[in-house]
Amino acid sequence: MDHYRRSALNYFAANPIDRLTLKRRDEKWLAEQLENPDACFIPVWDSKQLFAEESAPQPVLLARAEMGELLKTAETIVFLGRNETTTYFALDLPRNSSGFADDLARFGQFHDLKRFGALLEPSQAALLAYARALTHWHRRHRFCGDCGGPTVSVDGGHRRVCTNPQCGEQHFPRTDPAIITLVHSGERCLLGRQSVWPQGFFSAIAGFVEPGESLEDAVVREIFEETGIRVSEVQYHSSQPWPFPSSIMLGFTAVAIDENIRLMDHELEDARWFSRKDFQDRLEEGVLRLPSSFSIAFRLIEDWYNAADLTPLRTFLDSIPGYQHLTILR
Repeated sequence: MDHYRRSALNYFAANPIDRLTLKRRDEKWLAEQLENPDACFIPVWDSKQLFAEESAPQPVLLARAEMGELLKTAETIVFLGRNETTTYFALDLPRNSSGFADDLARFGQFHDLKRFGALLEPSQAALLAYARALTHWHRRHRFCGDCGGPTVSVDGGHRRVCTNPQCGEQHFPRTDPAIITLVHSGERCLLGRQSVWPQGFFSAIAGFVEPGESLEDAVVREIFEETGIRVSEVQYHSSQPWPFPSSIMLGFTAVAIDENIRLMDHELEDARWFSRKDFQDRLEEGVLRLPSSFSIAFRLIEDWYNAADLTPLRTFLDSIPGYQHLTILR
């Protein structure tokens, strides 16, 4: 499987809409789309999005006729893109007012995407993640990082420009690269846990890429800093957008040179080697929990586990009474 298809299997990836980059500077076209009856608007308030909770939660996308005064009150309107019939916008509503929750209560309630993300159809989740990431960026860049002057949104929300005539600096949306790695040695893999995580929860080793560092350098450094393990044979696996708040998770595998764990930088409370038999026994005993099955951390663990001739990991988890592998914990 090529890297594109492997990454497309990750949740929040493979957003199906056309971002129409060349239309972002066409102010006349954007204004027409804002008034188009077929336009859909994704309201974002306090980093939360609107969901209707019936038999199953569904994201609420408002039609133009349902917008009322929201277009006038939104702090930023972001053009997301278009599919065959619909143009999509995200609305960043002022955080200092809770009235929006009351005004839109007839449609649903505002919730963090983490709460319902695993229950959504993948293309819906990808669209909401895109809206969440961009509105978060706008809130963090209302002032210029060079001179401190106010910035304004242009290009349909895909660029901000400093209004100080002596500056005029341009700012573009950013995402923070973070590596996440499944380290293995023989028939065992290495997982760690932070003290703030739920009891029994373990995941692959992760950390942010630092300036002046390649992705592979970050893999080697983070694993050693957190666990004392030296690795080689670093291989790219896939990537996953992770808008909590603004990361791209870059998945890797690596082979351990030694197996002597030493917790080095106090990031982790514990780190352990697990065999596939350890997984089976501890999962059945209820003393181990793995990352949500829509996270790239789970995909890395799953691909390693399924390389052996055993019952596939998801099938095994489904056989454990009460085990919820869609719960988002990481």
